[in-house]
This record gives sequence, structure tokens and C-alpha cells, in this order.
Amino acid sequence: MHEADTRTDRQAAPGQAPGPGPGSVPGHVVVIGGGIAGLAAAHRLLADGARVTLLEAGPRLGGKLLAGELAGAPVDLGAESVLARRPEALELARAVGLGDALQAPATATAHLWTRGALRPMPRGHVMGVPGDLGPLAASGVLSPEGLARIGAEAGLPPTEIGEDVAVGEYVAARLGHEVVDRLVEPLLGGVYAGNAYRISMRAAVPRLFEAARTHPSLGDGVREIQREAALRPQDSGPVFAGIAGGIGRLPLAVAEACRAAGARLLTDAPVSELTRTAEGRWRVIADGRPLEADAVVLATPAGPAARLLAALAPAAAAELRRVEYASMALVTLAFRRADLPAAVTGGGASGFLVPPVDGRTIKASTFSSNKWSWAGADPELFLLRTSVGRHGDEGDLGREDAELVEVSLGDLGEAVGLAARPVASTVTRWTGGLPQYPVGHLDRVAAVRAAVAALPGLAVCGALFDGVGIPACIASARKAVDAVTAGWGARSAPLAQTTDRRTGQ
Repeated sequence: MHEADTRTDRQAAPGQAPGPGPGSVPGHVVVIGGGIAGLAAAHRLLADGARVTLLEAGPRLGGKLLAGELAGAPVDLGAESVLARRPEALELARAVGLGDALQAPATATAHLWTRGALRPMPRGHVMGVPGDLGPLAASGVLSPEGLARIGAEAGLPPTEIGEDVAVGEYVAARLGHEVVDRLVEPLLGGVYAGNAYRISMRAAVPRLFEAARTHPSLGDGVREIQREAALRPQDSGPVFAGIAGGIGRLPLAVAEACRAAGARLLTDAPVSELTRTAEGRWRVIADGRPLEADAVVLATPAGPAARLLAALAPAAAAELRRVEYASMALVTLAFRRADLPAAVTGGGASGFLVPPVDGRTIKASTFSSNKWSWAGADPELFLLRTSVGRHGDEGDLGREDAELVEVSLGDLGEAVGLAARPVASTVTRWTGGLPQYPVGHLDRVAAVRAAVAALPGLAVCGALFDGVGIPACIASARKAVDAVTAGWGARSAPLAQTTDRRTGQ
């Protein structure tokens, strides 16, 4: 259905879109970029009464969210979950008819494959920074020397943190390199596919950054964060949530809701030019054809955004060109359940992370059929996936798909004793998939937004601004919509909940 809808949209030329001038009532808004941020912006704009045209350069909508199928079973070939302790993604899912499909993980029992063994992920930490040495010591993740180094922190003088600092650099100074290499690195890498020794603490772990600034020791700060979290009801439930059939269903449902509300969603429509007209409107050249609008929301990665802003906001474009991205690949495998060892199918394990310091090819593995009840519905089939590559460590991505499958099987064999051959496999490559958040990233974001704010009716959003997670991208989209509609008067009622035509929900 979505393919047919897309072809119909593509046959209609964008043309001229009449509408009032800026600062009056809701008019026509062009959203450039069809990932989850662009779709969320379109959805919010429609709720505000605007007419919306969304332009996506590629052949499909959804960005890094992609639903697929392997061995006849649904799979996520991109992001597989959302942070449930933020409301934005859950709210959007419910608004587009997926509320009944939201699910908590069936298991959240993760492990670390490190120091030659699969070890339980210790509890009592904040992004790998421990507040309680008991669970960490019991896990065997750190050596006795590493544990002793953490215990010695209380006797250290305060470490100057300044306006920003790399997570790994600061934590290593306080607690030693071992806790960074074997705990912080794999956890942060699972989010950013980056290097903990470069990632900004202020941007990536703001609560830890504030605690480090206000407590005499990092351990004291972590324990204070944990005490505060225990008092918040929203922090008592599952950390993550998924959608039956895959998170990849979310952008499809948002697109369907937007079409039902009158939006035009055009794929294979690359934007080559963005200019301001003499009347104060916006002129967009999409796939060689002109389109006028009262406002524009730019929801693309940094490179395309920099190109479109080069003449309009050169300071913003210059900052955007400095943004670095990590590439990675997901290797998704389907097995006969009976062929797999109990280390995979038994015990309810959700998978494991791999510290880069251990020198393995894979960086993580998710046992999808254990983690998500919908992925384990077939009693004879078992789905799992591995990830390969991170920022600064992308050499393995030059391998052919078949090679990535083989090296994944080799690492899985060493980690959990897996010797079976998959009945089906697929490799999904996300080239330039995740923006990096180095020290100073928030200052860069502020500079970009300040330069863009000087152009009324234009705003930017996406994973490089307020966080790489799905809720953060949706929040970024809402912020952009608020910026371009600030003079449009009172907000309309939210879009009515739509029915998902595949499930009837």
C-alpha cells in the first residue's frame, strides 16, 4: 500500500502552493527529509492546521527505521526500540494507531562478552559508571586491580571539569581506564557507535555531567542520580519499548496518518536549492521543479543541510560541515531454534555487548526472539542480529556481506558456542548513520540554531541536534515546528488517532 501511495504522490508535480505570508495563519510548510524527525515534524504541522509537503531524496521514508522480513518473519533492520522513559515516541505511536502494539522487552537480561567470557551486565551504574561496587565485583567484568582503582576514588582531589569534557577522559581520570574500556565504551557505543574518549559528557550524559560538577566524587554523584531516579514514577517502569512487528512500523504509520490528513509525501525528490523570495516566502527546487512555501523545516543529516544553507546561513553551514558520522552494519540471522545452544535460547538472555578493547569484530548481538515476544512467535525459528563498525573502527565494513555473516558466526561461536548455519541472513549497511557528539557539540548546535533563527520561517531538526534516539529526534522536530509556527496563533487540536490498516488497531 505504501509503495502505491508513494508512486501516486511522485506523479504529481509540486507546483506553486498558495498561502498567506509569514506571521499570519497556518499556511504551506515544506519539510525536507523523510526520516522519523521529518515525519514527526509533518505530523505536528498538520495538527497545527498547516498544509504540508514532505520531500525525501531517497526511495523510501523512515530513515534509520526500517521494517523487513527474514525467513518469512518480520524483523527490524534498523533501530529496534525506543527509550520508554521519554514520552515523545510513545505519544506519537499512540497518535498514529500503534498504541496497542507497544511492548516492553520480554527480557532485559544483557551480558558483556569480555575478558574471555560472557558475563552478566552489572546493575547499579549510570551509563557504565558504577555507584555500587558489589554487583560489579560479582560480575567479573573488571580485574581486581580495576576494582581497587574505583575504590580509591574517594581519596582523590576534585577533577576540573570545565564547560565540557569527554566521558571517557573524565571517568578514566576518576575511576581508571578499565571501567571505561569494559563498561562505558560498550554502553555508549551501543547508542552512538562512537568512542567514549571523544564523546561529550555534557551532550551525551547530561545528568552525569551535572553530578560530576556538583559532587566531590563521581561515585557520590552516581549514587545521587540513582536516589533521585528512585523517587520518580516514570523511572520505575521498563527502560525501553518496542512495537509488535518492529519499530520500523512507526514511520510507515506516521506517513499514513499524514497522508490521511492531506499531506503530500514525495520520495525520490532530492532538494537542490533553497532560497528566500522577495515576498519573504521560501522557494524550494525539488527534483528540478519549483515549490513555494511559507516555512521550511530542514530535517536532513548535516551534509545536505550544510549544502542547502551555504548561501543562506554560511555560519550554520560551516558548523554543520564539521559534524562527523559513524557507519555500521547490522547482520540479521535466522536459525532453526532446535539447532542453537541453550546459551542463546535458554535463560532469557537479550544479548550481549562487546567492549572494543577485546578486539572482536562484532560490537554487540541481540537475541531478538528472546528480547521481543513478537519476534519469538514462531516456535521453530530464532532471530538474532549482530552489529559491526563504529566511529574510527570501520575497516570491517569494507568486507562483502557474506564475509560479515561469516565473521559474525565466528564471534558468536566463541561467545556462546553457536555452531549452526543460518537458514537465512541479511546485511543492512548504515553508511554515515549516526552523528557523533564530541566535546563542544552543544555549542555547535547552539551556533547552528542561532544562525538559522535569523531566517524567519526556517528551522532545523534531526539526530544531530538533541540526541540520536527516536524520542530525541521527535522532540527536535517539535522544537523546529514551534520555531516556524511561532507567529501562527493558537495551536489546533492534535491529529485524531488513525487506524492502522494492517492490524486494525
